[in-house]
Amino acid sequence: MASDCIFCKIGSGEMASDILYRDSHCFVIRDIAPKAPVHVLVIPNEHFTFLSSLTPGHGTMVGAMLLAAEEVAVREGISQSGYRLVINQRDDSGQMVDHLHMHVLGGQPLGGMA
Repeated sequence: MASDCIFCKIGSGEMASDILYRDSHCFVIRDIAPKAPVHVLVIPNEHFTFLSSLTPGHGTMVGAMLLAAEEVAVREGISQSGYRLVINQRDDSGQMVDHLHMHVLGGQPLGGMA
């Protein structure tokens, strides 16, 4: 856990948040500045900043993040209409928190990518 990381604090329970889903690899919370009617974040329990820090041994964790995204999409009622998964990496992408996380967006037509 990074001591100053907001996602680590939420994951450990040090900071309160409504956790929508949790397993041994990741947890899911709502984005505080949603860009779509459904906008949640899938966050690994282990602290990583960038994908470049992952190794082949992290495959189970990455797979769990994808399964969590689908589970929450079902729960939020967007699995059949469609949703987008986004992982921002570094400054030019708009990464706001230095802890790897995946956005799940849906609930309306999202249109093409920028």
